[in-house]
Parts: sequence; structure tokens; C-alpha cells
Amino acid sequence: MKGERSYPVAEEQALEEVARDILQRYAGKKIFLFYGELGAGKTTFIKQFCHLLGVTDTVQSPTFSIVNEYRTDEGDLVYHMDLYRMESTREIQDIGLEEYLYSGRYCLIEWPEKMGYVPEDAVIVRIRVLSGDERVIVVMTGEETAV
Repeated sequence: MKGERSYPVAEEQALEEVARDILQRYAGKKIFLFYGELGAGKTTFIKQFCHLLGVTDTVQSPTFSIVNEYRTDEGDLVYHMDLYRMESTREIQDIGLEEYLYSGRYCLIEWPEKMGYVPEDAVIVRIRVLSGDERVIVVMTGEETAV
């Protein structure tokens, strides 16, 4: 697809370089949607994003809390959401998703397919497991998916 970018990743150490490139390439974008099967490495990849954003808190999966808020060394907030356990779009609305999305802060969302839509200004990050530690990360914007 036009504008789509693929990153082959053979080891976890390469994730920081990929995250850096994505953050630079999509500078100004704040909403990142992470797709991938269970165990694909979504949270591991998000840890790299948070590291590069200057998050000083411990980054961990928000599977049970649904939303984790992290502080950066600049005092900014970064929201990390895991929608895996959400049963309906109503539940997602009830956590205040819209307020997070339009807060102007970074929103890193795992299992965004539960939202039922893709915000136009979002960056879509698909992690596909090839084998073992090998992954391919495919990135595009919400605008590109609408084409």
C-alpha cells in the first residue's frame, strides 16, 4: 500500500532503532495503534517507544488496569492502553477513550481493533510473527488505510 513501510526485525535489540525511525517519520502524530497476535511483542515494542519518549516510569502491560499513565523526564504524560479485555465499544467509551485520544498526548494502544474504528490521524503498527524472534513490523497512517 502507498506510504506503507516495513521493518524486518530479527532480534529485540533492533526494536529501538525501528521505534526511533517511526517516531521521526511520523513526528507530530500522537496516536499509535499496535496490532498483533498474542505474544507478538506489542508491549515489548511499546517499551522502546516509551524509552525514546523519555518515560521514567516502569512500562508494563496494562491488561488488567486497561490504561497506564507514564511520566516523561519532561513531565509530560504518555497513555498506554490495552483493550484486549474490553467486551464492547460501550465499555471502551466508558473508560474515556475519546478524552485520551484528543488530549494531545501520546496514546499507545494495544488491541485497537476492539475500538471498531481507526482515528484518521493514527499511526498503525502491525507486528507479524515470522518465526522465533523474527518479526516484520508494518507501519502506515489511518489516512492511508482509508484510501
